[in-house]
Amino acid sequence: MDRAQKREFVTELNETFKVTGAIVVARYAGLTVAQMNDLRSKMRAQGGTVKVAKNRLAKIALQGTDAEKIADLFQGQTLIAYSDDPISAPKVANDFAKGNDKLVILGGAMGTTALDAEGVKALAALPSLDELRGKLLGMIQTPATRIAGVVAAPAAQLARVFAAYAKKDEAA
Repeated sequence: MDRAQKREFVTELNETFKVTGAIVVARYAGLTVAQMNDLRSKMRAQGGTVKVAKNRLAKIALQGTDAEKIADLFQGQTLIAYSDDPISAPKVANDFAKGNDKLVILGGAMGTTALDAEGVKALAALPSLDELRGKLLGMIQTPATRIAGVVAAPAAQLARVFAAYAKKDEAA
C-alpha cells in the first residue's frame, strides 16, 4: 500500500468505527485461508464484516471514535469484526471461536464501552434483535389470545343455554 491508499483506508475504517454497533478484536494466528473465508461468509450472512488491518493503521483509525479505548488490544496478528447490530459480530465471532481454537477473542467495544473477552462473550449470549422482536410479539399476542378466549367463553356458554331452551320449547 502506498501512502494515499493507507490514508484512504484509515479514513474509511475511522468512519466505520464511528457508526458501527459493535467491534470485536480477535487474534487469528494459525487460521487457514479457507477458515478465514468461512468466518467472513458467516459474518457477512449476519450483516457484519471481518477485516485484517495493520495494527498501526487500526490504532490511527480508532482515534476520535468512541472505541478509542480498545487501541491496546491491537498487538500481534489481529482482525476486526464489526456490525451495525451490536449483537451480530460478537455472536458470530464467539460461535466461530468455539469451533476453532485458533481464533482467540481479545475484546471489543460497543459504543463508548470497552469490552474484554468475557464482555464480548456475554454480549454474544444475548438474543439478536429479531429474536427479541419475536419474543416480544409472542408476549403481546398471548394475553390477547387469552382475553379473547375468556371473553368468548361466556358468550359461547350463553348460546348453548339459549339453544337448549329453544330445543326444550320445540319439544314441548
